[in-house]
Amino acid sequence: MKTAAHNAHLLRRLRWDELDPAYLRQLIATARDEDLSGLGLATPPEYPGDPTTALIPGNSKPSRANLVARRDCTACGLHFLQPILNAYTGTSGTTATATVAGDGTHFQRGDIMGTIEGPAALLLSAERVMLNFLQKLTGIATLTATYVARLEGIATRLLDTRKTTPGWRMPEKYAVATGGGWNHRLGLFDRIMLKDNHLAAGAATAGARLAALVQGAREARPDLPVECEVDAIAQIAPVLDAGADIILLDNFSRDDLRTALAQIGDRAWTEVSGGVTLDNISEIARLGPDFISTGAITHQAAWIDIGLDWD
Repeated sequence: MKTAAHNAHLLRRLRWDELDPAYLRQLIATARDEDLSGLGLATPPEYPGDPTTALIPGNSKPSRANLVARRDCTACGLHFLQPILNAYTGTSGTTATATVAGDGTHFQRGDIMGTIEGPAALLLSAERVMLNFLQKLTGIATLTATYVARLEGIATRLLDTRKTTPGWRMPEKYAVATGGGWNHRLGLFDRIMLKDNHLAAGAATAGARLAALVQGAREARPDLPVECEVDAIAQIAPVLDAGADIILLDNFSRDDLRTALAQIGDRAWTEVSGGVTLDNISEIARLGPDFISTGAITHQAAWIDIGLDWD
């Protein structure tokens, strides 16, 4: 039966304050050093830095620029701007500040999303890194919000997947949460998830062997939810009998989905995946699964055009 025992794992949205500041500083430092010192090259440049900005007259004068939405969007990444500016603070002690709206704010084309102020040289050097973070994460939040809008009035929740940019897992999942989606497992560590290849590797794709694998997982890690992927109606009974918390129905036809969801009822949480698009997500949700998961909201999200306009 569905219980509240694993709700902290199953019903979660990453918050900004759950992200590790040290990890965020390292991510920002990597992006900064790619720009200024060729990080990643076997032979770094002889003269690192930003020679273009160094040539601009009066580049130390106080300056101000606005972040402007070039299209309607749901913002994410605004909280990164101050840490990015901090990473460009010079040895002379010069600083810059960012005054921004909160992540999750909806902006229309032409709206000012925030303002940055500081020495011109610092703002110019940090511009592209700031926009890269902001455009990428806003793209994910905006696409997620578009999917979520298709579920309005339906109890089904939208989940992300582990199909994220290497090294960017937590910011991208934070962007999904910002857009109104829900986070599936954050990594391999926080859920038992028996997928098709696990079943094949364990020669446990059906019957008693499948049930034994699920039951063994529950006994080995009672602290974690146990999810099992099935791709045939016949697999559902042994998985249910073994007490799986979640059953993932992968690439089922609509008719088979109806049959599977009716068979499972309230004996387990249900997740549907495979072939989910903006065009069909409402239709799938109306069949009544608890969750629909798609990797599209992270790996197919287009960056949102956001400008930095000098004031």
